[in-house]
Amino acid sequence: MVPLTVENIKKSFGNVQALRGVNLQVAKGQIVGLIGPDGAGKTTLMRIVVTLLNADEGEIYFLGKPTKNNIGFVRANVGYMPQRFSLYPDLTVEENLRFFGDLFDVPQAVQTKRMEKLYQFSRLGPFKNRRADALSGGMKQKLALSCMLMHEPGVMVLDEPTYGVDPVSRAELWDILKQLASEGKSILVSTAYMDEAELCDQVGLIFKGKILASGKPTDLTQSLKRPIYLITTNNAHQLYLQLQTVFPAQDCNLFGNGVHLIDRKQLGLEQIKKTLLDRQIEFHDIQPIQPDIEDTFLELIHQREVPA
Repeated sequence: MVPLTVENIKKSFGNVQALRGVNLQVAKGQIVGLIGPDGAGKTTLMRIVVTLLNADEGEIYFLGKPTKNNIGFVRANVGYMPQRFSLYPDLTVEENLRFFGDLFDVPQAVQTKRMEKLYQFSRLGPFKNRRADALSGGMKQKLALSCMLMHEPGVMVLDEPTYGVDPVSRAELWDILKQLASEGKSILVSTAYMDEAELCDQVGLIFKGKILASGKPTDLTQSLKRPIYLITTNNAHQLYLQLQTVFPAQDCNLFGNGVHLIDRKQLGLEQIKKTLLDRQIEFHDIQPIQPDIEDTFLELIHQREVPA
């Protein structure tokens, strides 16, 4: 039985269609990433999944049961970590954990054992007596994750858990999620960071309330058939602006110290080089590259906005 199934979910706020028929599944022991920019509909879907918001159409099944008829069952067995820090700032780490344990009627002795385990993988043990408002951003997210796990939910729903977190803490949080998935947890996680898609077992690329594509990250990147070139220079932003005077703007994407250029017209490497030289556009090197998930996402957006 699939722990979480989302079927044709639609939601509007006034005249704004926030979700346009979203479908996805999260299997046991799987991390499914909902990847998309701000305003794509990620938080709306998360809130519907955990029964905090009603859908206009569609069904969500939790362990085979429709959520709208089993709200108490869902809330007792799902863990939800919202994007905004929602713990009690004036309580200590341990007091917050105890509070969430009490909220779900976890016996005190069981709470103590679970807290010992949570302290180990979150590394919050040395800070158990520190107030939540005195923790760093990364530590706050680890505490929020730990509180969510106090009742040992089988399904976890996390809304951009690494937003605004430093790179080291981001890596640590993903290590924790990987460990939890290996223990059989089913995890639905949203993020605006494209590189985090590579850490998921499956991803759904969402834009303007619609899943543009879903599947394994490697399968999605391999589906992009158009050639892509990395053009490097000392001033990537200037190069980016110059390239847009020659090539369609949607085919030029700024990446680090260079620009990814989608060769939509199949010009080829030599012709692109010649064009850059003829236009006196300075660059260091140009090489064909394998597309990443961000290239794929941007191309899918282009196909949606400018259909063939």
